[in-house]
Amino acid sequence: MLRPALIACMLMTTALPGAAQNVAFGGIQADTSAPVEMSADNLTVNQADGSAVFTGNVIIAQGEMKLQAGEVTVIYAEGGQQRIESLKATGGVTLASGTDAAEAQEALYEVETGMIDLTGDVIMTQGQNVLTGDKMRVNLADGTAQAQGRVRTVLQPGGN
Repeated sequence: MLRPALIACMLMTTALPGAAQNVAFGGIQADTSAPVEMSADNLTVNQADGSAVFTGNVIIAQGEMKLQAGEVTVIYAEGGQQRIESLKATGGVTLASGTDAAEAQEALYEVETGMIDLTGDVIMTQGQNVLTGDKMRVNLADGTAQAQGRVRTVLQPGGN
């Protein structure tokens, strides 16, 4: 007898190419109100325009979520550097939450909403199962993701 989650994944793979696909991500909901911690090899701050760019082995952590990239640009909300609006990551982006992981060329993390947009050759793994697409939008608040653009899924029999 097939588990309901496996049946849902099997049904998901029969959808039309290019159609958006909803999947679970992270196994648990992330705490989007937790502090955002960042570490990197280098930090460049431009006082003139208020920008901050982290480079080299950048790691962003918030609760159970970890995002790694080669470079991350901090985009501040209007009114100064008191509140971060978003983080733009480029260069070998990896997002992990719980036992799920996703890779992409770029990611934009909207800190206040807990939404992460992954773009460019997205690959998500859940155990032995793999999902690929052009884009993926991850909602850390409810632990879901939506994949778009030539979505393909490979499911392992008996996998989780």
